[in-house]
Amino acid sequence: MNVFYNKEGVGDVLMVILADAPRAEITAERKGRVATIFHGTDVIGYNIFEASEKFDLSTVGPVDLTPELVQTIQEVLAEEGITFVADDVDYSPKFVVGFVASAEKHPDADKLSVCQVDVDGNTLQIVCGAPNVEAGQKVVVAKPGAVMPSGLIIRPSALRGVASSGMLCSARELGLADAPQVKGILVLDESAQTGEAFLIGR
Repeated sequence: MNVFYNKEGVGDVLMVILADAPRAEITAERKGRVATIFHGTDVIGYNIFEASEKFDLSTVGPVDLTPELVQTIQEVLAEEGITFVADDVDYSPKFVVGFVASAEKHPDADKLSVCQVDVDGNTLQIVCGAPNVEAGQKVVVAKPGAVMPSGLIIRPSALRGVASSGMLCSARELGLADAPQVKGILVLDESAQTGEAFLIGR
């Protein structure tokens, strides 16, 4: 689940995205202040109009998920007769410090590495194309569900047949000031704590 708000760019609309779908195959059904977005018969999102009347919104772009925000979304939808159950929402930080436990060459791509990355007690397999990735590094991990400053939503995928759950980020991809133009992931100081949130200052 991802939530976006951009009053100047889009209007006073809170966009709730539950799943991706090809734009050409999307339909919408408006009821009161809510438009339900469909892919076929599957609900993949909601647009909530006049959002500022119901939500305290000061952000532009991705809106941080909180239990309070999700509860308000549920209440607004319920006012229009729409039942929305959100008991599987992941509230954990989406940008975190990770430790590259191993980095091996992709079996079918010379410029890709298959990395096992320790993150908050779990290990994520992430395929990375950065030339400077090595085992033993502390790095910034964009977990599945993270929204990059560019607007890209990180989803589980497969690169050349190998599963990848997340992305190892460069300073430029994170939108950091004075980011080097040279290709490569951002390598953090050893003092960075694995699993802690990395604030990108959106």
